[in-house]
Amino acid sequence: MANRSNSPQRIVIIGATSGIAEHCARRWAQQGASHLTLVARSEDKLALIAQDLRVRRPALHIDCQTGDFTDPAAIQLLVDNITREGSPDIVLIAHGTLPDQSLCQQNLAINADALMINGMSPVLFAEAFITHMVATGQGTLAVIGSVAGDRGRKSNYVYGAAKGLVMRYVQGLQHRLAGSPVKVVLVKPGPTDTAMTAHLKHQGAKLASVEDVANSIVQGIQAGKPTVYAPAKWALIMMIIRHLPRFVFNRMNI
Repeated sequence: MANRSNSPQRIVIIGATSGIAEHCARRWAQQGASHLTLVARSEDKLALIAQDLRVRRPALHIDCQTGDFTDPAAIQLLVDNITREGSPDIVLIAHGTLPDQSLCQQNLAINADALMINGMSPVLFAEAFITHMVATGQGTLAVIGSVAGDRGRKSNYVYGAAKGLVMRYVQGLQHRLAGSPVKVVLVKPGPTDTAMTAHLKHQGAKLASVEDVANSIVQGIQAGKPTVYAPAKWALIMMIIRHLPRFVFNRMNI
């Protein structure tokens, strides 16, 4: 068990029903966090996760909230209400979907929804929380992007574009807050074994365990790393992919 005095006590998780977020919550509960605020769009799914965490650690205080993740005014109100209860030590923004690329190409409404929930929504939450964290002069904001945002690929360029937006936005926040006590962490998971990627698993894709990915994220956040690839091997893989010459890259079926 980690030293409770050195553990973050108040943690907010946006998109708490995602597989990665749920396992991060379990890890923080194990480490001794005293207060978790779990935010999601589905009240029923959120209740199940909260119940599981209470069984694992009965002393943990859990606050569950739901809201509209696509409306800027609703996001601002939600964040204002959360921060009114106290300044968080850590905010993890973890929500998203894995859209079908072919459907996004065929239907602009599906395309727009994918760009909103995976790109615009996370950065709006980030900006809303940063305002409060700068005012109090403390805390760590972590935003989950994806390795898909490192280079556009034909297999998932709508999702990749949304995560590319998240990457550039978080980099801008990091530049803005350089030298500040407020830390900003960009998380880039590779393909991970969660409900969101079940179809990939059925197709034979090699997926990292969600437990290992969550542990890497929690450790990276606590270390205050600017960028956390999870698993770490993706830092090398994506460096190679980013630097492949176009004539080589265009021949690849990825």
